[in-house]
Amino acid sequence: MHNPKQRIFIQVLIAILFIQTMISCSPEVKPVQIIPQPVKIEQKNGVYKLRGEVSIMVSAEQQDLMGLANYLSTVFETANIKTNISSIDAGSQKGKGIYLTIDPNLERAEEYKLEITRKRIIISAASARGVFYGIQSLRQLLPAEIENEAFANQIREIEIPCLVLKDYPAFAYRGMHLDVARHFFPVSFIKKYLDLMALHKMNHFHWHLTEDQGWRIEIKQYPRLTQIGSIRKETLIGHGGVQPFQFDGKPYGGYYTQEEVREIVKYAEDRFITIIPEIEMPGHSRAALAAYPELGCTGGPYEVATRWGVFDDVFCAGNEKVFGFLENVLSEVIELFPSKLIHIGGDECPKTRWKKCPKCQDRIKKEKLADEYELQSYFIHRIENFLLTKDRNIIGWDEILEGGLTPNATVMSWRGTEGGIAAAKVKQQVIMTPGSHCYFDHYQADPATQPLAIGGMTTLEKVYSFNPIPNELTREESEYVLGAQGNVWTEYMKTPAHVEYMAYPRAIALAEVLWTPREQHNYVDFTQRLIKHLNRLDMINVNYFKEPVK
Repeated sequence: MHNPKQRIFIQVLIAILFIQTMISCSPEVKPVQIIPQPVKIEQKNGVYKLRGEVSIMVSAEQQDLMGLANYLSTVFETANIKTNISSIDAGSQKGKGIYLTIDPNLERAEEYKLEITRKRIIISAASARGVFYGIQSLRQLLPAEIENEAFANQIREIEIPCLVLKDYPAFAYRGMHLDVARHFFPVSFIKKYLDLMALHKMNHFHWHLTEDQGWRIEIKQYPRLTQIGSIRKETLIGHGGVQPFQFDGKPYGGYYTQEEVREIVKYAEDRFITIIPEIEMPGHSRAALAAYPELGCTGGPYEVATRWGVFDDVFCAGNEKVFGFLENVLSEVIELFPSKLIHIGGDECPKTRWKKCPKCQDRIKKEKLADEYELQSYFIHRIENFLLTKDRNIIGWDEILEGGLTPNATVMSWRGTEGGIAAAKVKQQVIMTPGSHCYFDHYQADPATQPLAIGGMTTLEKVYSFNPIPNELTREESEYVLGAQGNVWTEYMKTPAHVEYMAYPRAIALAEVLWTPREQHNYVDFTQRLIKHLNRLDMINVNYFKEPVK
């Protein structure tokens, strides 16, 4: 052993073995699994241990965060973890606990930073909204069992991995839609729907409130809208495209009072979700016409539709009373919803009645319009101009592009992405929601194994592959694409459980598409995180689609 080279070799070998032993004995740093995938995660050694009691602290100068401190405390309540909420001096973050703070150095409105050490957890953000999203990420680092009282009582200690997480969304508009007109859902479910959106950092809820098959919002000036328009005499059995039609013979109805609407709007605001109400016009209006038949071209009688589809009877574009009616309705809607955007539909409006209606034809002549399509543009423009006087802007399905719009209007592109591309090229704001990737009423697996649906096939992987920015747009044009939205049309969804089954986990895939930078999208990695995340949905009692992730 006097050979120097041999001695050095043995020393190096011993050093390598020592390092390997130290590594194998060090605590394992488990990968952090959050959905949507954050922009940047830097994991550290160690854990923050939480047991029995936790302090939540807010700077005395940032008392607007107290509501979020109370929200966070409810996350721990289920597991019988007591919370002490207190104000502290600005910059004082020395004791053990959770700190919520506004950091002016973070520039993006929804950006947040989550720092976890052995002694403290700090959620800092540019705004309260960002702090809320930081809370959602922290929530996903907690055991899923904390969501359910039946299991949470078994938790004795919680270990939260140490890390530094920096995060912000790729798109400003991250939406989910729900049709409550074909089938009505209780206030409790609407709140659950909003809670699920919040968990996945979605921030816009498009509430489809009126249709041919039902009017679902109380309008005090027009009580017959809910007395008559909210109830259909029966409902189609089976698929709407299969004849002969069969019906169940059972009256079906329901609507939200204005007080319930205010309650839901406040619930959404507390979760930083903007609710965009939709009042359909000029088509999809049979329920309104059943209540006020003088608003149609023929004068009726009309009845609330009992099957699905597109119907010829629409609001009469030549009748001045129609515009007075809609302006009054929208005035009440505006009082209920703070949203800057008011959805006016604008899709699937047949021109059959207008072609034969003397009032509509007279309107075409007086306004020097070319045809019934320009008459629809005239209709939309009048409603748009009215909403502008109320400091609101219209949003509508891509048919509203026909005839041109003001720069303040937003286009929701559903018939593919072509409408969105056309709108963005003329500097019109766009929300992408093409049926190919964003319609969650489509089948998600072999139809032979699934409940009845409208058709189509939109798998989880297909949703995840969606890119809201079409290749046809330049970088400048793509700035007009605000984001995207998942649509849940409920012709074939009678229960909250069925809505959950169709929306989840596809809505989770869309949430990651809209939050996480495109270059970080990885479907295999997403599905691995999703498998664990589904346990959290189990704890929240979500009836999601349970077939193996592919």
